[in-house]
Amino acid sequence: MTVIRKVLRRPLRSVAFDVFVVVMVVFFGLVAVVSQPGGWQAGLVSVGMAVALLFRRQYPVTVAGVVGALGLIQLIATWGPLPFDIAVLVALYSVVKYADRLRDGVLAGLGALAGAVPAAFQIENGGRWWGSAIVLGLTTGAVWLVGLNVRTRRLYVLSLEERAATLEREREAEARAAVAGERTRIARELHDVVAHSMAVMIVQADGARFMLDRDPEAARQAVRVVADTGRQALEEMRRLVGVLREPSPPEVTAGPADAGVGGDPERRRLALAELPALLDRFRGAGLRVRQTVTGGPATLPPGLELTVYRVVQEALTNALKHAGVGAEAELTLEYGPDDVVVRVIDDGQGRPAVSPTPSGGHGLVGMRERVGVYDGTLAAGARLAGGWQVEVRLPLPSNAGTTEVIAA
Repeated sequence: MTVIRKVLRRPLRSVAFDVFVVVMVVFFGLVAVVSQPGGWQAGLVSVGMAVALLFRRQYPVTVAGVVGALGLIQLIATWGPLPFDIAVLVALYSVVKYADRLRDGVLAGLGALAGAVPAAFQIENGGRWWGSAIVLGLTTGAVWLVGLNVRTRRLYVLSLEERAATLEREREAEARAAVAGERTRIARELHDVVAHSMAVMIVQADGARFMLDRDPEAARQAVRVVADTGRQALEEMRRLVGVLREPSPPEVTAGPADAGVGGDPERRRLALAELPALLDRFRGAGLRVRQTVTGGPATLPPGLELTVYRVVQEALTNALKHAGVGAEAELTLEYGPDDVVVRVIDDGQGRPAVSPTPSGGHGLVGMRERVGVYDGTLAAGARLAGGWQVEVRLPLPSNAGTTEVIAA
């Protein structure tokens, strides 16, 4: 069964403590009715103080004023200090701790000290009123200092909580900005892919028109290429529109966006044929890269091919940045009948890079966005044996085999 931990929007422990204080003040007031000066009138004063203390956290200044006024009535009636006057100390502590301005706490402390002197005169101690005044003054000062110390700690904790909340909001804003920037980049690259496909269609259509009478078979082949390229361009356009229409970025569960490798994105269309040059650049930067290809290399659509290239670039960038120079990384490309798997594993046994590496995107954020465009999966995390592993699985389109001519 779930325990209710709040009463009237306040923590249960705070409510329980306040009720205990109220009960003690009322109890001392009832004792005053029987054995102390003032009788039932003093009991009524104690009840008034107790009821006021119920609101000491929400309205500390008002409560201190009410308790102080009741205490003044007690002094005027010459009842002398009574046990339920502990409510005065509780109200003083509350106004010092909870008041918006410390000035209110200072005024409350001066008022309590001012009341301690006439209260000392009403104590029967053989005429040594000054001794009672010193004791009451020291007690009041000690309570005030305790309240000030607790107030300082409370404000410090609140400032830490506010700073943590601000940092969390900034982190979320940076993550959203990184996702938005990566989506803009993905959209631009997909636009280039579609433009490339349109150029191929125009060239093939012009060729088919001129070869229609001279070589009908070549014309039919060109028309077939136009049809295949058009279907592929339409699919890439659908993905492009999906990226641009996304109302809000998905939740990013990874850490802060990693810096990547490579400066501003190149406007030319990247292909897997350029992977050797990319790996050579990482080797030149100090990362020992080994490549393994399993399965028959499938002909991928241009957009998917670009995604594989960018995933490799980002994964190796993170390996160089976090594992360091001299680390060993293994790149594995697995071509299956239904999907292509990219796996990058580093041993984490390098040293920090002397110079910053160029960026290729936004690390895990960018990879997650790119993989999501093609309905793929991304798994990244530390390895028990040390280092880091990134594994991306991208499903192949059902008509991947019809794009051989296009990718050539």
